[in-house]
Amino acid sequence: MPFESLSLRWSPRTAFPTSEKRRNIYHNNGDPPYVHKKLPTSPGEDRAMLLGFAMMGFSVLMFFLFGITILKPFMLSTQREESNCTIIHTQIADDWMDCALNFGVDGQRQGKYPCLQVLVNLTHSGQKALLHYNEEAVQINSKCFYTPKCHRDRNDLLSSALDLKEFFDHKNGTPFSCFYSPDSQSEDVILIKKYDQMVIFHCVFWPSLSLLGGALIVGMVKLTQHLSLLCEKYSTALRGEAGVKGTHIEQHRFTLWSVGRSKGRSREMLF
Repeated sequence: MPFESLSLRWSPRTAFPTSEKRRNIYHNNGDPPYVHKKLPTSPGEDRAMLLGFAMMGFSVLMFFLFGITILKPFMLSTQREESNCTIIHTQIADDWMDCALNFGVDGQRQGKYPCLQVLVNLTHSGQKALLHYNEEAVQINSKCFYTPKCHRDRNDLLSSALDLKEFFDHKNGTPFSCFYSPDSQSEDVILIKKYDQMVIFHCVFWPSLSLLGGALIVGMVKLTQHLSLLCEKYSTALRGEAGVKGTHIEQHRFTLWSVGRSKGRSREMLF
């Protein structure tokens, strides 16, 4: 009788919560309870994500700016090869070229600048051509070596042109590097290339590196958050299993203790 009463008192408190715990642990397709479906974040991860997105945005901006200012003019410009040139003759043309003077509020007025002409000889072909400073100088004025900034001081403009003429006169007969267009029949060569292969490489390499670095940072943070979520699920599941096993062990111990105590009381009653 005491054993039955103890069993009746014990059963509702132990059997029912155990089944409830088991249902609570596996109620959501085997997922442990109270597991946040949102990826956990920390201030460090938020800053890393912000840095990654900032790097990607900055790289896109660099692509846009370099594409307009450097890559597009390079693609549209005439492809030139390197050669050697020698000075044949330099002169300042008698007729000065027109340019626009900017007077701010008063508007623009017509100005003039001296036209320096440098005639060179291409050593590989023996062809005579006019030398220009770079690609822009050819597009602005194909008759002059360069186009100075237009201003009212005619003496200063003339002095600059004479200095350049003297420089080229000293190089008379000395070969120097220049660039010509093998596919064009125009008689013009340039002294320096504004957009060479190394400049194009840097314009593509650094924005690409920044874009790749930003994407890598964002990807690593997302991967870390995903692994953290998996670890949280796994650890919660293990804790749930350990709780169920612990409940069964306590139940078994209590049963053994109850049986032993009942036997002890039965013996006392017999004696």
